[in-house]
Amino acid sequence: MNERLPCLRKKSMSLPLTPGVYLMKNKKGEIIYVGKAKALKNRVSTYFGSQNNHGIKVRRMVENVEDFDYIMCDSEFEALVLECSLIKQHSPKYNILLKDDKGYHYIKITSNGWKNILAVKQRLDDGAEYIGPYTNSFGITNAVEEAKKIFLLPQCSKVFPRDYNKSRPCLNYYIGQCSAPCAGKITEKAHAEAIEQAIDFIINGSGKAIDALTEKMLEASENLEFEKAAKIRDKINAIKKITEKQKVVAASVEEQDVFAVVCSENKACLSVIRFRDSRLYDTEHFIFDTPENLPEARHELIRSYYSMRDFVPRRIAVDGEVADSEVLCEWLSSLAKRKVNIALPQRGEQHSLMEMCRSNAAQKLGIYLGKTGKSTAALDELATLLGLKSTPEFIESYDISHTAGSENVAGMVVFKGGLPYKKAYRRFAIKGFSGQDDYASMAEVIERRILRYFEEKDTGEGFGRLPDLILLDGGSGQVNAVKPVLEKYNLDIPLFGMVKDSHHRTRAIACSGDELSLTSKRAAFTLVSTIQEEVHRYSVEYHRNRRKKASLSSTLTSIEGIGENRCKALLKHFKTVKAVSGASIDELAEVKGMNKNTAKAVFEAFHGKNTDKDD
Repeated sequence: MNERLPCLRKKSMSLPLTPGVYLMKNKKGEIIYVGKAKALKNRVSTYFGSQNNHGIKVRRMVENVEDFDYIMCDSEFEALVLECSLIKQHSPKYNILLKDDKGYHYIKITSNGWKNILAVKQRLDDGAEYIGPYTNSFGITNAVEEAKKIFLLPQCSKVFPRDYNKSRPCLNYYIGQCSAPCAGKITEKAHAEAIEQAIDFIINGSGKAIDALTEKMLEASENLEFEKAAKIRDKINAIKKITEKQKVVAASVEEQDVFAVVCSENKACLSVIRFRDSRLYDTEHFIFDTPENLPEARHELIRSYYSMRDFVPRRIAVDGEVADSEVLCEWLSSLAKRKVNIALPQRGEQHSLMEMCRSNAAQKLGIYLGKTGKSTAALDELATLLGLKSTPEFIESYDISHTAGSENVAGMVVFKGGLPYKKAYRRFAIKGFSGQDDYASMAEVIERRILRYFEEKDTGEGFGRLPDLILLDGGSGQVNAVKPVLEKYNLDIPLFGMVKDSHHRTRAIACSGDELSLTSKRAAFTLVSTIQEEVHRYSVEYHRNRRKKASLSSTLTSIEGIGENRCKALLKHFKTVKAVSGASIDELAEVKGMNKNTAKAVFEAFHGKNTDKDD
């Protein structure tokens, strides 16, 4: 703990209640955090009060604060401008800093006789022709790939004329995406013409390329060069097909950026999709530590992002609340020299674009964490549906199983990162009462689990770790039965039920009194269905095993002299009742706790009393 906290708190209480910027410094005098405040005293004093109110990142920062400085401003907007300037200058350790890895990109046209087109990051002195620079790597790379497919240019690593007519054509030739110079299917002149058309398509766009090719097609047709005209027609159709694909990611808003943040337990991903002329033209993503306050994080991410960019669009769509959005819009408008709006799409086309952006963020985060993008996206979708602060990395699910109240048991399954974590599965035999009461059974199991947590919490594993989400197999009745247990131990764990339809399939998520439909959330629906099926399977399997053992035990305990302990010893030794029935008196007598008389009683129970026979 920082020994200077009392001194720092005393200093913070003397600050003015005016807007301003504060600078946290370490022992070396280095600025480790820069923040802004509407009222300096109110904001800065919160850092040096009870540390239990802060997350790990803030606590770590406070531990390293030796002193702080501040600069008063006339308005919150002025404070934001100053904050941006100071963050740029000092790159403080504890601010969210997005690293701009965009760089410049070029279109490279090789200089040999058989030219090639490439998207590259560096301009070299190699005699090749370079077009650029461009900052839009996504657009340039896609444009080059599309141009090669449309104009049938080789996409392999072969070099021409060295490899001309020396091998069979590859699959691209047979699916109409390459002219196969490797098999001698095209002349050097025709290849050079295709290169020129591809460059024109990349630089001038599809509209002008179609106009130029249409003119050449008509000219070839008038000259009765029908085969040539047909090939040009195919290129025109290919360009139109590519254009149609692009419309899938088109938007009615001409100019906007879409921001979405997906969080896991430790890391988060910001995905940005950029639209110009109503079409997606670029996408970026950034990985950073999971923030403690998402609205504040979105504010800082947007500020940091446009501090690195020369262009600010008229509209910025976000996937959640942004702290101090009015001040941020004012700052963005000052950068763009025109009005900039921050919007939170709720429905329609814009909401679909937001969902696409979130899906991209989940995919990137999943790859970074070594998980599948599918499971990460499902967890993010579930978190959004349930209104959770972050994606539930660790989910526990419970189900009760019995037959008319007999052999009443429960199963607990755990999903970690959206996948079954069988190492943490647990089974419970209901002990608090006999008979049938699913609500009381569920409450007992959760309370026993929580008590085990307090016993083992120092380990941080197994029962020593609390879940991020609890899912009960049942409706609001089960939720209402368990909720008081969590409140009794002051635990704030999200709690929901999984409701089945008449065909025993997952239908909805239940909270205290309402139900949330899963039909519109496909990934979340699949995940919850999988969890519900798994916990049901696990609890029923345990219940059946208990019934089977009880049935076997009753067969043996009905024999005179065989109680529960001797029954367990026999089954442990012989494994099955069938093996017990086939054992001799001597073999039975060898079992721990058995003697000649009880062994004889067991043998006679299976074979009758005529054990002594004449030869």
